[in-house]
Amino acid sequence: MTDAPQAPPTPQTPQTPGTPQTPGTPPIRVLLADDQALLRSAFRVLVDSEPDMEVVGEAADGAEAVALTRATRADVVLMDIRMPGTDGLAATRTICADPGLAGVRVVMLTTFEVDEYVVGALRAGASGFLGKGAEPDELLGAIRLAAAGEALLSPAATKGLIARFLAQPEAGAETGERSAAAAAYAERLAALTGREREVLVLVGGGHSNDEIARRLAVSPLTVKTHVNRAMAKLGARDRAQLVVTAYESGLIRPRT
Repeated sequence: MTDAPQAPPTPQTPQTPGTPQTPGTPPIRVLLADDQALLRSAFRVLVDSEPDMEVVGEAADGAEAVALTRATRADVVLMDIRMPGTDGLAATRTICADPGLAGVRVVMLTTFEVDEYVVGALRAGASGFLGKGAEPDELLGAIRLAAAGEALLSPAATKGLIARFLAQPEAGAETGERSAAAAAYAERLAALTGREREVLVLVGGGHSNDEIARRLAVSPLTVKTHVNRAMAKLGARDRAQLVVTAYESGLIRPRT
């Protein structure tokens, strides 16, 4: 008996960067928080058109965003900074301070690439920010990066205004509070190995794992291991929080 002819293999469709490679991976659950209904609708159409992500809710203000984040267990929240009532900054602080929402990543949406509001969002725990004028591919890529625990901070922004803002004490902080914060940072940094501190400095400088690997003559996987260990020792939610720690601890000082 002869074997039946086999059909030619089906060609594989190339996947965009950041798209999950494993079949059956659950889609990234996205929550949209913006007081402009038209903008939310546009974001929903864009996100729902991707096979690896889905919109699980829409919020018109910060309080609703917090409630829906808890109800839907979204993976990524696209959060507008300026909203009526509870703004995006307060909502981000609440979400990131909730141990039950430790896996949620917040991406701030702003009309300004860098300002004190964005820095406040990073201090509150946001994974980064994105301008509302970003291209569709940038928005989708930002969602995937945030879901993967990456920081949405461009090297130019990290080395520029954000660095200068982060290197300054928080407004309203008393001298005793600043001293206590400095001591806490020193204690946490002491737990890092020499290589982990070196990697932290490079992360704070806005370098990717591949760039750090080339600088240190090691593999990207080794760099990723150092980054993960540094996050665990410093209690950082993600890479963006490593940047905050690097500057606020004084480990990196911006050039004047």
